[in-house]
Amino acid sequence: MRDAGVAFGDTDASPLEKATTAHKETALNKRELAAAIAERTDRDRRDVEAVLNEFVSTVTDTVAGGEQVVLTGFCKFVRVDRGPRMARNPQTGEPVRVPAKKAARITPLKAFKDAVVTGRPAKKAAAKKAAAKKTAAKKASAKKAAATKSTAKKASAKKSTAKKSTAKKSTAKKSTARR
Repeated sequence: MRDAGVAFGDTDASPLEKATTAHKETALNKRELAAAIAERTDRDRRDVEAVLNEFVSTVTDTVAGGEQVVLTGFCKFVRVDRGPRMARNPQTGEPVRVPAKKAARITPLKAFKDAVVTGRPAKKAAAKKAAAKKTAAKKASAKKAAATKSTAKKASAKKSTAKKSTAKKSTAKKSTARR
């Protein structure tokens, strides 16, 4: 079940390719992730591992404190409080009281879901272009809004106020049934 182009002993394969082909059933571990990031960013693997460790501890501390952490386009980390409930012992069928507890919820966000569904990683260049288009659009819309505000003030001065009319009450009429 190996890819034809990447073998376990290949030295020209990236750590990410080695990890994904060597561990089809297992997950990418922290060391392999650090090696892949170090290769992509031309940084030292130990520095990347230190940053990953600090990232994990910062997210853990923040979520444990009750705040949520949102990584835009990737995922959201939240602590949820689950109330007490009644459950059943599967062997005896006897009701069992389950106490309240706190749990972690990690929700994948849209960009991550889309990349997983399509099977293609999200492009960084497309995100930069989209951000540049958004800022250009915001600047253009701000100029248009400023121009329309001044004309709207002039137009509103000319309009007269609308008169309110009260609704009249009418009594319900009985109708006879036709045969």
